[in-house]
Amino acid sequence: MNLILLGPPGAGKGTQAAAIAASHGLIQLSTGEMLRAAVKAGTELGRQAKAVIERGALVPDEVVVRIIDERIARPDCDRGFILDGFPRTLGQAAALDDLLAARGRQLDLVIEIEVDDAALIERISGRYACAKCGAGYHDKFKQPKTPGVCDVCGSTEFLRRADDNAETVKNRLMAYYKETSPLIGYYFAKGKLKQVDGMAPIPEVTRQIERLLADVVAA
Repeated sequence: MNLILLGPPGAGKGTQAAAIAASHGLIQLSTGEMLRAAVKAGTELGRQAKAVIERGALVPDEVVVRIIDERIARPDCDRGFILDGFPRTLGQAAALDDLLAARGRQLDLVIEIEVDDAALIERISGRYACAKCGAGYHDKFKQPKTPGVCDVCGSTEFLRRADDNAETVKNRLMAYYKETSPLIGYYFAKGKLKQVDGMAPIPEVTRQIERLLADVVAA
C-alpha cells in the first residue's frame, strides 16, 4: 500500500504518517530525512545534494526524485510506503508517477488532511515548549497546571520557535496554497484523493484515515 499525505504546515501529516506506518508495517518517507541521510552517507546523490544545499539553493527535483527512487527500491519498502512532504508541485507529482510506473508500482491513496486556516494559525502560533525536557504547551489549549512551571520536569524555562508566529504561519500557508494545493485537483482527477477532518482530535483523525485504508484493502 503506497500513500501520500497532503495538507498545509501544522496539519498533522507527520503525526498521522507515523501512526499509519506503525499500524500497517509501512515505511514513512520524509524527503528532508532522506536528503540528510544521503548527504551523511556520502552517496553520489548525497554529494550532489550537499553541494546545492551549501550554496543555499533548493535541491533540484531530479535529485530528490532519484533519492526517492533509490529509497523505495529497498526491501523494507516492499510492503509499501507513506510519502510525507512530497510531492509539493505538479511537476514532482508527474515525476513520481513516472518512477512508480517504471518500478511497476502505483499510488493507492492520497489523503488530504483538511484544516481551517484561522484555527491552524491559532494552533501553531500559540505553541511553546519546556526548554529542559521539550514537553509541549499552548497559550490557549494546554498551559502548565502551575503557571510558569513545566508539568513534566518542573523547569521554569520555556522556548517558542521563531517561526511559530502568526505572520510566518500565514506566509507558509500562502506558499502551500500556491505550490501544493493544485495537487488536490490532480489526484482528484485520478480518482486517488480522499479527505479527512484535520481539525478533529488526533485519535479521531487517525480513525478516519484507518477507515479509508480499510476500503483500499477491501477493494
